[in-house]
Amino acid sequence: MRRPSVLFATVLLAGGLSAAPALAADGNQSFTIKDPRITESSGLAASRLHPGIYWTHNDSDDGPYLYAVDSATGRTVARITLSGIGSPRDVEAISIGPGNQIYVGDIGDNLGGTWPYVWIYRLPEPEKLVDQTVRATQYVVKYSDGPRDAESLIVDPKTGRPYIIDKHQDGGHLYEGPAQLSPTGVNVFRPVAPVDLWATDAALSPDGTQLAVRGYFGGIYYDWNGGKIERKGRLNVPLQRQGESITYSADGTHLLYGSEGADSPVTAEKAPGGGAGDGGATTPSPSGSSGLSGAVGDHGTPLTLGALAAVAVVVLAGIGVLRRRRG
Repeated sequence: MRRPSVLFATVLLAGGLSAAPALAADGNQSFTIKDPRITESSGLAASRLHPGIYWTHNDSDDGPYLYAVDSATGRTVARITLSGIGSPRDVEAISIGPGNQIYVGDIGDNLGGTWPYVWIYRLPEPEKLVDQTVRATQYVVKYSDGPRDAESLIVDPKTGRPYIIDKHQDGGHLYEGPAQLSPTGVNVFRPVAPVDLWATDAALSPDGTQLAVRGYFGGIYYDWNGGKIERKGRLNVPLQRQGESITYSADGTHLLYGSEGADSPVTAEKAPGGGAGDGGATTPSPSGSSGLSGAVGDHGTPLTLGALAAVAVVVLAGIGVLRRRRG
């Protein structure tokens, strides 16, 4: 999705922060997406069928394609073409549900919430990683309280129920979908809980106990509780040029954060409670605001106060520009 000018200023701040990530075959460490066709990676999902493989897709203007990226090399090992659907409009998210079913969220809205409906696509994860065409099921989605922009789609790994988090600079809501999506009718999603973040993506842990939500400058994790979320603390989100995606590793021990752009880095951090200690989270905060204090460098090192102040100035200036334009 095209972003406000504040993010282009952020590029200048974040440009020198990304180091070359290490490569690993276990899927739990950082890597770089090397496919020149992937320039707007907007979603990320760890395969449970193929260890070390991550599914991603471009934002828009690409086509009905999914890419299987090998985290050991950063290279694409298969491109999947979706058939049985219309032309994708603004694909923003990807999630894997029970039975290795891939869910793709064509849920973005460049106009800030004017589309009367959006779509979710579902397809079986291929057993063989080769370029191929896979037939998908298309679902029409509407919100009970009117159109909105969204970039976060999650599917409960136990029940298969889909959820969407809308994107709003003052915080959004978790929207619950039907227990089973209908391919013939309209699927209405209803708000069930507030989310304290300008969310660009979200992910559920493989055991269905934690929800991680990221934004451009920070992140929050919640106890899932079957959709009755309870805020627990902030995440160590790396400051990226255009932070668009998040996923748990297949074993749930790490969170991987992705960004748009050519040769985009995917940075791994310990998930809350995953592995040694609570290395993927900062001190839990009962506050509802995400703030910038949760932003950290690419290797989990907290940013200096000067850097945080600079980011804050850019954010406030960008919001001021947006408000003047609206006025």
